[in-house]
Amino acid sequence: MAAFGHLAVAFTAGRVIDRPRPLGWMALFSALSMLPDVDVIAFVFRVPYEHPLGHRGATHSIAFAVLCGVAALLVRRDRRLALFTTAVVLTHPLLDMLTDGGLGCALFWPISNERLFWPVQPLPVAPIGHGMFSRRGLYVVIVEVLAFLPLVVFAFWPRRSARS
Repeated sequence: MAAFGHLAVAFTAGRVIDRPRPLGWMALFSALSMLPDVDVIAFVFRVPYEHPLGHRGATHSIAFAVLCGVAALLVRRDRRLALFTTAVVLTHPLLDMLTDGGLGCALFWPISNERLFWPVQPLPVAPIGHGMFSRRGLYVVIVEVLAFLPLVVFAFWPRRSARS
């Protein structure tokens, strides 16, 4: 999946958390929404895609999302932020499971390394690396923009001012 869908979820979370400076929260959640893809570094070390530490492996699991939430709780001592962190990180593999390519996500790692997809996969898988600068990459971005534009509009729609 290209980044647009993950970022749309992050922007929405930043809006919904309802804290001062929503743009700062949107930026934080944007980084968290992309965190599971840190596993692409495995390609540099020639870790096979299907390995538990390969792409869409351990970092695309429920356990990883919960671990991120626990880390947020330890850093900020804020349960609500910890829940949002867990949810935002967890949406990454859940959205990747909607794509039509790759091996799926190891959602239940470390219990199972089975790679999973949703029964319906309406989103085209994004090419990795320079392939994003191709016709296929442009097609993926257009599909994601159309699919996730409502979330972005919601996230940036002006709020009504509270009347006292």
